[in-house]
This record gives sequence, structure tokens and C-alpha cells, in this order.
Amino acid sequence: MRNLTMKSANLTQANIGKIAALFPNVITETRDAKGNLKLAVDFDLLRQELSEDLVDGDKERYQLTWPGKKQAIVNANAPIDKTLRPVKEESVDWDRTQNLYIEGDNLEVLKLLQESYLNKVKCIYIDPPYNTGNDFIYKDDFRASAKEYLAESGQADEEGNRLVPNPATYGRFHSDWITMMYARLKVARNLLSPDGVIFISIDDYEAHNMRKLCDEIFGPGNFVATIVWQRAFSPKNDSKFFSTNHDYILVYARSIDRFNIRKLPRTEASNSRYKNPDNDPRGPWMSDNMTVKTFTENYYYPITTPSGKVIYPTKGRCWFTSRENMQKLIDDNRVWFGENGDNTPRLKRFLSEVQDGMVPLTVWLHDEVGHNQEGRQELKRLFDDNAYFDGPKPTRLLKKLIRIANCRPGDIIVDFFSGSATVADAVMQLNAEDGGGRRYILVQLQEAVDEKSDAFKAGYRTICDIGKERIRRAAGKIRKETGADIDYGFRVFRIDSSNMKEVYYTPDQLHQGDLLDLASNIKEDRNGEDLLVQVMLELGLDLSLPMETKQLEGKTVHYVAGNALIACFDRDVTESVIRRIAEEQPLRVVFRDRSFENDSARINVEEWFKMLSPNTEIQVL
Repeated sequence: MRNLTMKSANLTQANIGKIAALFPNVITETRDAKGNLKLAVDFDLLRQELSEDLVDGDKERYQLTWPGKKQAIVNANAPIDKTLRPVKEESVDWDRTQNLYIEGDNLEVLKLLQESYLNKVKCIYIDPPYNTGNDFIYKDDFRASAKEYLAESGQADEEGNRLVPNPATYGRFHSDWITMMYARLKVARNLLSPDGVIFISIDDYEAHNMRKLCDEIFGPGNFVATIVWQRAFSPKNDSKFFSTNHDYILVYARSIDRFNIRKLPRTEASNSRYKNPDNDPRGPWMSDNMTVKTFTENYYYPITTPSGKVIYPTKGRCWFTSRENMQKLIDDNRVWFGENGDNTPRLKRFLSEVQDGMVPLTVWLHDEVGHNQEGRQELKRLFDDNAYFDGPKPTRLLKKLIRIANCRPGDIIVDFFSGSATVADAVMQLNAEDGGGRRYILVQLQEAVDEKSDAFKAGYRTICDIGKERIRRAAGKIRKETGADIDYGFRVFRIDSSNMKEVYYTPDQLHQGDLLDLASNIKEDRNGEDLLVQVMLELGLDLSLPMETKQLEGKTVHYVAGNALIACFDRDVTESVIRRIAEEQPLRVVFRDRSFENDSARINVEEWFKMLSPNTEIQVL
């Protein structure tokens, strides 16, 4: 019988465990703030293990660094005493839906999802707040003040006097923003499946930093592409230099060798480029260059055209294949020498052989995927001519990204800067079009709405209120227009402090006056469903699994996905109830410590399960 910790995973200790498996000699011990022993890494030894030369002190090397980076890493790995609480009254179709809408700080939420969604997310799309040099809503504890930044980066002396001109303070804004993004991306990477992909919308101001950041977190070898999206089509004549009408979308794979990009459907315009001037029975074709830049001497040879003209590749290039293969292509009438038979040879590519689709281009024009104004108009149509958001992304853009991510039925799409909830709208539209059964998880901070805004006057108090309503209205519109039988619902969860009292974690801080509060280690305002969700998070169970509550002899018993998990958090659970639970042979069963009248009753529980369900994992909180 194992006690649950009721905390998020400690990623630092998990990483140390991975290192220990490779280099056990670099593992040492240290004490935490409470004096408890824990594992640590001797980094000097680890550096030596990874170097062929004698390591002596720090050396200059190519890397991305900024004030606050080390603390950002610590913050990303540290566990938190938080949980997610179900909010059924704001959910839609709670019992059947597989979609999630989670309210709270996305770094904390991502940590809580680590066990349940590790390596399970096919696609992540985020549109993070662009760095305008202002303070962020996401004010992590490790954000540096201007004074701290100047001192740590060597731009101020010991007395705080500035050593460089004032414009260098702009670096603090870069550091704040990168620090905020680093921790979130580092934790989010763990959620991606081996064939997963992340799309990140960004503008010119931080595109270069975001690229370096992703190179460090995902690895430069997993960079896929930078998409240039035409977000606007009208010039702004009041711009000082250029009227910027594009944004970027960075694309990184979890593992480039596993990522299988989905080709896009062919269009009539692309098919119209294929002709058949020689009436080839294989149908329309278009010609392609047969030379390459990577020069190989064996691939540099003459070709005699049907007219007798001898042609060599242009200087510095060679043919793309060997002399023998080239002759096979010519014999198969796959080489075009022009109508007169004396042109430079070109390869015939037949339309019938490329019907599987088109490789996506990296420049996306507004007429293909929409623009910011289109995204705004979509919201206005849903909210009675009110947009409530500046610059929301159009659903056409998101649908194209989800398509090329090759998301299949049951695959999960995550957006942890949810904003106007465009991702949910796009997922429902795609599912209605092809019955794809894709799922989404949206995360949004409970950011307050400006009291002077139209949204506040309409009764919305947070960004989450608007996002959830957008999903409801979009679902109604899609259902009415298509009649598709898809998942229109979503479960709402809200981040909160742990269900367990603080003394559950810090018994050394207990005083005699606190003893009355120890009658229960669970907070008085929490119910069985709150506890069930926190248990599911720790055990790594999907939060969309079916949940059912039954009464057994007056005791409340919770079931998750049938017998995947059975939990009873009532006090003094009778032997007959425990026996009935054991007879259902659950994979896991969870009780409260107070569920047992005494130690003898606790031992009896283990004996009953050994007899009736020996494979059940018994846990206690």
C-alpha cells in the first residue's frame, strides 16, 4: 500500500535519475532546505565525462544565455503544490466530452499535466504575448528588476551606477520575455509525442530570440521551417520605415526523424500547370530541372538530344542521376527535349503520380489562410458584432497548421496561450468536415477584462469567460450549419491550491496549537471529485476519461473508466464495501487514511485485495 504525494512531478530529480543511469559516478548527495538528503549532480565530473580533453574551468562556447536563465531552469523543474478542480457548471457535456479548457497560469498547468499527457500530444500551437517592452501578465517569481539585471549582466558597478547608456535597459525586456517563454516551452516539450510538432506564432521583435530558444529546447536538428504569414494586406502609411504585414510561425518537431508532415490537397490552380504537349498516354505533366549543385564527377556527362545536339550541364552543376539511369528515363519517355527536340533535357513529372498532395510552402498569403481582420470578423459574427480581441488568428490559418501536423482521430492539440480559443473553433470545424475526432486542451490565465471595455459591459469578467463562450457559440454555429455528429463539449478545470493541508507536506513546522486542525489532512472546502482529479493527475490518467459516482452502502465511490481507478474518500469504510470494491478487480484503488478505523482494518484491506484482486495497486492519501 503506497501513499500518494499529491504533488506535481519533481522534474529535477527525474532528470538526475536519467543521468545516474548513464554516469553513476557523477551522482552525489546534498541536503534540501529542510535538511533532508537528496540526490545531486557533480557537474565538474559530468563535464569531464562528456569531454575528451581535460576540463579546467569555464570555456567560451556558442550558447544562448541571459540574466535569469539558471533560475528559469530551476523554476521549470521545481514541483508545485497545486491541483486542478473540476468546474462542472461551466462545462458542456461533461460526461461525454474529451476536450479540456483549463483556467490558470500555463506554467503551473503544464506541470500538472506532465504525468497524464507525457508524450501524448500530437500538436501544440501557441500565440504567446508579443514582447512590446511592457510588463507581462505572466509575472513569474524569478523576473529580474532593472537594477538586478544591470548588476548581473555587468552593466552597473557595485554601487548601482550605470556603466552603459540607457538604451541597454531594453535587454531587461528581452530577458524577462525569454525567461517567461523558456520555462513554459521546456515543460511543454515533455508533452509532445515522438512524432509531435509545435507551431509558435511570433513577430519580428523576438523571432530571432525565439528561434535560438527553440534550438536549445528542441534541438537545432528538429527545426522544420519558418512560415511567413501575410497577416495584413493594406499598407499603413503612417509607418516610419516599412509597413509590416507579416508574422512568423516557427515549426519544430519533437523528433525530426519521426515527424511525418501531411501534404496539402491539390488545388485546381496547381493542377492547371500540368499540360500534355506530346500527348503522353500517362496524362498531363510538367517539366523539372535535371541538374543539381552538388557536383559529382560521374554525374557530369554529355547527353545527345533527338536532333543530334550534344548538351552538358551548366558550369558547376551535374546531372541528378547516373548515365545508366538517365538512359532508362529517356527510353521511358520521361525526358522532354522541347518541341523541336534540341532543348536542354527536363524531367517529366506526371500529375497522375503526385495526386497524394502538395508539400506546403513557407509563404502563406492571406487569400489562402486568412488575415487578422478575418479573424476579427469571425469573432464579431459570433458575438453579435463585437470582437472583444485585437488581432485574433483566423480559423483558416489554424486549420491548415493542424492538417499539416497530420493529426488523426483521437490526437490531442494543445494551446496554452488560448486567448480567444481559435484552436477549439478550428478543431471543431475540421472534425465536422472530415469526422476526424481530434481533441483539444486549452489553457488560459484568468486575466481580468478591462472594466471600461465592451466585453466587461457585456458581462464578461475574464479572458476565460470570453474564450469559453466563443467555444459554445462556435459549436452551435457548426452544429447548425453542418449537422455533424462530433464532440461539441469541453470539461472546465481551474487551477487551485492543493486539496491537502500544508501540514500534509511540512509536519516539522507543526505547533501544539495546530493539533485541532489535524483531524483531517484534507481541506474542508474540497469534495470527493476534487480529490479524484488530483489523484488522476498523480497517477497519470487522462482527465477526459469517463467518471462515475455510485453509492455503496451509504459510502460514495468514484469510478474512472470503469475499473481503471476506483476511489473512496469517505471515513470508516466498512469491510463489506471494501470487499465489493475488490470484487470489481480495479487496476488501481485509492482510499483516504481516515477510511480505515485503525491499523488492523488497514491490514485487512490488503488481505482482501490479495485474495479477491491480487493485481490491484492500492494507494492511500
